[in-house]
Amino acid sequence: MAPSVWESARALRAAYAAGTLLPSQVIAAALDRIALRDPKLHAFLHLDSERARQEAVEWDGLYAQARRNAAGDTLPPLAGIPVAVKDNLCTRGVPTTCGSRILDGWLPPYDATVIARLRRAGAVIIGKTNLDEFAMGSSTENSAFGPTRNPWDLSRVPGGSSGGSAAAVAAGYVPLALGSDTGGSIRQPAGFCGVVGLKPTYGRVSRYGLVAFASSLDQIGPFARDVADCALLLNVIAGADPRDSTSADVPVPDFLGATDQPRHGIRLGVPSEAFGSGVDAGVAEAVRAALDTFDNLGFRVEEIALPTLDAALPTYYLIAPAEASSNLARYDGVRHGMRDGSDDLFEMVTRTRQRGFGAEVKRRIMLGTYALSAGYYEAFYIKAQKVRTLVARDFDRAFAQVDIVVMPTSPTLPFAIGERVDDPLQMYFSDIFTIPVNLAGLPGLSLPCGFSAGLPVGMQLVGRAFDETTLLQAGGAYQQATSWHLRHAPEA
Repeated sequence: MAPSVWESARALRAAYAAGTLLPSQVIAAALDRIALRDPKLHAFLHLDSERARQEAVEWDGLYAQARRNAAGDTLPPLAGIPVAVKDNLCTRGVPTTCGSRILDGWLPPYDATVIARLRRAGAVIIGKTNLDEFAMGSSTENSAFGPTRNPWDLSRVPGGSSGGSAAAVAAGYVPLALGSDTGGSIRQPAGFCGVVGLKPTYGRVSRYGLVAFASSLDQIGPFARDVADCALLLNVIAGADPRDSTSADVPVPDFLGATDQPRHGIRLGVPSEAFGSGVDAGVAEAVRAALDTFDNLGFRVEEIALPTLDAALPTYYLIAPAEASSNLARYDGVRHGMRDGSDDLFEMVTRTRQRGFGAEVKRRIMLGTYALSAGYYEAFYIKAQKVRTLVARDFDRAFAQVDIVVMPTSPTLPFAIGERVDDPLQMYFSDIFTIPVNLAGLPGLSLPCGFSAGLPVGMQLVGRAFDETTLLQAGGAYQQATSWHLRHAPEA
C-alpha cells in the first residue's frame, strides 16, 4: 500500500498496526513531498530529516514486534506519525529561531514540555515551521527568512503567526502540527488554509519552552485536517506541568473519545457584532450557511451580544506589546543569540537589536515601552487591563445563555502577499474576532466551513474555560454532516 499524503493520523496509526504501511514509508513520502513543494511554499525553516528517518525505522521494528507478539496495539498514540512544530518551541539541539535574525542558529539545550510529550507519544518531528518573527504578525510575512505562501493560492498569505504550521498541514506534508496563539495565531491561519486549529484554554497546555511573546496571552495548540485528529493531538499535549506556574492542575478528559459522542441540544450564540461592517460578504455567507447546518442537526442557534468586541483590538495592542517589551528585553547580545560586537556595551546592545529585530518587532517593542512608561502606564496599560476584564465579563454573560459562541474566524479571505505590509492597522484587523478569546483566556476552535472566490473560509467556535470537549463535540458533529474539511489544496 502506497502512503497517501492526505491520510489522517488515526488512519496512519491503524495502517501501521495492521502492517499495511510502515512508518518509514510515510516519513520518506513526507520528506520527498516537502523537498518537491516547499521551495515554493516555504512552510519549513529547518528539517530534521536524518533523525526523522532513523526514528521511523525504529518504529517499523516496534510495530512488527507488536504484531508478532499478538499483544494488540499497545504502542504510544502517535507512534511513527509525522508532526511539524512551530519554530518558537524549544527543541534540544535543533535550531529554534522564532523567525528572527537575532536567534539565527540558536540551539536550545532542552525540549519544551510539549515537545517532550510529543516524543513520549511516539511522534516523529519532521522539522520546524516558519512564523512571523517572535509570533508577531497575521500573515507570516514578518519572518526574517521570507514569507510562507498559502497552499490554496501561492500569491496569498497563509495567515499568521503560525502560517508555516497551517500550510504544512494544508499542503499534505504532515497530518498534525503545533502552533502558538497569542491573539489568533492558530485559528486565523487555520481559517485561511482550510484546516482545523484549536487554541486551548489558557493554562490547559504547558508553555514551558515556548519562547515568550505576551505571557498572559500565549497558548500552544494543535493543527489537523479534521476535528478528531485535533483532539488526538490535544490529548497528548494537555495537562499540568510543574515547570509552568500558569499551567492549570485540572483533569484532562478524553478529547478524542468525546468526538465520537456528539451531544444534541448544544446552544450556539451568534453575536450580532460579528457580522457588521468590514466582514467580507463571502465570509458572512459561509458562516451563516454553517449555522443553518447546525440548526438542521438539532443545535439551538440564537443571537447574543458581545458589546466590547470592538474594544478588544485596541486593548490587545496595549497589553501584548507591553508584555513583549518586557519579554524581549533579554535579547541584548550578551547571553545568547546574535551579537553585533563593540567595546562599548550600550553600542553593542543597540547595534545587536537594530540588526537582529525586524520592523514589526521593533514597532511593538516601542508601543509596549511607551504604554509602560511613566505618565502613561495608568492612562494606557492599566485602562487596557480594566477593559480586558469587561471583555471577559461579556463572555461570562454570553455563557449564561449559550454553550458556544460562533463567529467568523477572520473577517476577510486570505489577502495577497504584500497587500497589507505597509498598513499595520489593516493587518491587525485580521484578528478582530480571535483576540477577544485570548483576552478572556477561553478555548477557540477554527473549522473550515466553506469557500468564497476559491479560498477557504473559517468558522470559530468559542467555549467556556476548560470546556474544549463541547467545542470538539460540536465541531465533530459539523464535520460528520459536511465535507469542507475533505477538500485538498491544489498541487502546485
